[in-house]
Amino acid sequence: MARVLITGGAGFLGSHLCDRFISEGDDVICMDNFITGSPDNISHLMGNKHFQFIEHDVTNYIYVEGILDYILHFASPASPIDYLKLPIQTLKVGSLGTHKTLGLAKAKNARFLLASTSETYGDPLVHPQPESYWGNVNPVGYRGVYDEAKRFAEAMTMAYHRYHNVDTRIVRIFNTYGPRMRIDDGRAIPAFMSQALNNEPVTVFGEGQQTRSICYVDDLVEGIYRLLMSDEHEPVNIGNPDELSMLDLAKTIIEITNSKSEIIYKDLPQDDPKVRKPDITRARAILGWEAKVDRKTGLTRTLEDFKKRLGV
Repeated sequence: MARVLITGGAGFLGSHLCDRFISEGDDVICMDNFITGSPDNISHLMGNKHFQFIEHDVTNYIYVEGILDYILHFASPASPIDYLKLPIQTLKVGSLGTHKTLGLAKAKNARFLLASTSETYGDPLVHPQPESYWGNVNPVGYRGVYDEAKRFAEAMTMAYHRYHNVDTRIVRIFNTYGPRMRIDDGRAIPAFMSQALNNEPVTVFGEGQQTRSICYVDDLVEGIYRLLMSDEHEPVNIGNPDELSMLDLAKTIIEITNSKSEIIYKDLPQDDPKVRKPDITRARAILGWEAKVDRKTGLTRTLEDFKKRLGV
């Protein structure tokens, strides 16, 4: 049995990680300040003897009593609508929050895993994106607050590994979806699903030819778990190379919801990546991992969760 701290544990990904570690028989401490997370995501765990919740802002000093075996730093706004609304908080949790959690890992002699992102590649000039690619990021653009916060967090994590010998891992997470995504978080799948279920116009940006590679949350959690248990210190991409255009995704969701929605087009946001697809050669070789849940199955599971929460 291990004792695990998950920051941002009441968020979409964090809550699924809480579930995974508890299913492994571990004790989980979930830390969140509910800026973008929700008590609903962890309500089913309240009262479980293996689960503890601490409401705290990780940009401040963190105190956790007792031993810690693993720290997973997932606290951060993670969708454009959030980090455009909360730019300073996004920068602080990527810098100060990472510093505080790494300091705790050093003090507790705990293994540390940083949730980084495919956004470190920016609007990529290399496709698909391998971990060796350094990215094409606009540091002073609107999205820079998230991109650069995560790039700084990676640099800080490697510095603690090299200078303080902290046992660190870095996962670069590509677009992920599934139950518990915030309906209003502004990302494509929640937006398309909520619009389609309500028979409202489905909003596609630009001409809809920009691509994303979408990974179901259960697959992502498995990849993160394998990385944590590995000996790999360099960044590893975890994502599904199943690439599709945003227009095709919108049409797929309209079809599976049997919606009467029409597609409308709006201007492409500044610095919106034109392509996004992970090169998962390293994940396959080091972790023996690749995504298993096909797009139709994953979207259907997600749709059932959205129907339940929207009451439709």
